[in-house]
Amino acid sequence: MKIQVDWDLCEGHGQCEYAAPEVFTIDDDGQLEVLDETPGEDQRKAVELAVRRCPVRALAVEN
Repeated sequence: MKIQVDWDLCEGHGQCEYAAPEVFTIDDDGQLEVLDETPGEDQRKAVELAVRRCPVRALAVEN
């Protein structure tokens, strides 16, 4: 799986970090950082939850 981020939409709400902290983090400036753009299958549930929780729909998963 590969994570897609629409950087124009992302507002740094951090819901993705709560859902998948091994994959996403919000830095000290409030900007999203993707720690792993191609996480393993063991992270699929967490990443899919992060995608659903994003309030601005800035995240997607490409299989």
